Amino acid sequence: VSGGVVATLGGLNTDPGTYAQVIASLAAGGLVGNQIASRINITDLPQMVAAYHSLVGLAAAVTSIANIMLIAESGHDMDGVHMVTAFLGGIVGAITLTGSAVAFGKLQGILDSKPLNLPGKNALNLAMLGAVLTCGGLFLTTGDPQFGVTMLWATAAIGGVLGAHLTASIGGADMPVVITLLNSYSGYALCAEGFMLNNDLITTVGALIGSSGAILSYIMCKAMNRSLTNVIFGGYGTGTGGKAAAVTGTHTETSVPEVVEALSSASRVLIVPGYGLAVANAQHSIAELTKKLKAKGVQVEFGVHPVAGRMPGQLNVLLAEAGVPYDIVYEMEEVNGHMDQYDVVVVMGANDTVNSAALEDPNSVIAGMPVIEVWKAKQVAFCKRSMGVGYTGADNPVFFKPNTVMLL
Repeated sequence: VSGGVVATLGGLNTDPGTYAQVIASLAAGGLVGNQIASRINITDLPQMVAAYHSLVGLAAAVTSIANIMLIAESGHDMDGVHMVTAFLGGIVGAITLTGSAVAFGKLQGILDSKPLNLPGKNALNLAMLGAVLTCGGLFLTTGDPQFGVTMLWATAAIGGVLGAHLTASIGGADMPVVITLLNSYSGYALCAEGFMLNNDLITTVGALIGSSGAILSYIMCKAMNRSLTNVIFGGYGTGTGGKAAAVTGTHTETSVPEVVEALSSASRVLIVPGYGLAVANAQHSIAELTKKLKAKGVQVEFGVHPVAGRMPGQLNVLLAEAGVPYDIVYEMEEVNGHMDQYDVVVVMGANDTVNSAALEDPNSVIAGMPVIEVWKAKQVAFCKRSMGVGYTGADNPVFFKPNTVMLL
């Protein structure tokens, strides 16, 4: 980012007054960003990332439109490369802007995390896509610069509505994938902006961000046994329409001394962290517990779900920050293969990622989602604030299984 700023300043070739305005804007933005970063809680990082993605989308869309407006006012002809990249920057930037804003609202709790299911929503998406392509075609083929600007504005406006609707139609369980996807969008918008401004560094940085976000989105979708199109146009909570099976039973509560006794007498323990661990800022306590158990000769391992938390890698970062050795942190597939070998599994603030309804109930809002199968261990201890549901709103049958105890 710093290199991009320096390269942009170097390529301006303008008067001192304009340089002063740009530098003042950079200083103001840097001050605001520093204040936000110094006050943000680590649990709020996902929504902060979403908010920043929206700013990248805004910058790309505004820069694309402004650049075409300048060319139109100058009376010069618009070459094909600038027109195509302006169209791409405008549409991708607008989708990123509104999509990231909606993602921020869902993560912050301002908007409902449940998916928006409008009648004929996919037909509506296709209609908006057709309108975008029509406006884009008129923009690229018109000989009237002013009409071209109008069509680019129309493209960005329709794209903004499309981005908001697409993201609003995706449920809370898919938010980690949405974050990486929007990260990819912001990178490609930046890449188009670099082409339009003839700035090789911005183009390269944008391509790196876009490609890395797309690859991460693919990896996460593969881990969830789903396709990217299913996330965008389907999503958890938008499936069969049948009623989820009722989860009934009586849970067994436990106490701290009883859990300590179970852990001390175990030979192999698995800890499964979730978003609740981040909320409680309990990573350092877990790291200390791990050290004490290992000192007693207990084999301690961690199992992290690919979409644990509300942002890719959020739990891995927390564990690394607390000093948990990386070589005892395993992925879902690695621990599921020998779950029956664990004497005790401690679930710290996780719910949806260890919910057996994903495999047992085809009408569950998370049906088909691979989960960490903690119920196959000899004993499971949930450490939660209450018996409440997770982010997706799905009841968890594991709470009521005979080998499960609840530390509330």
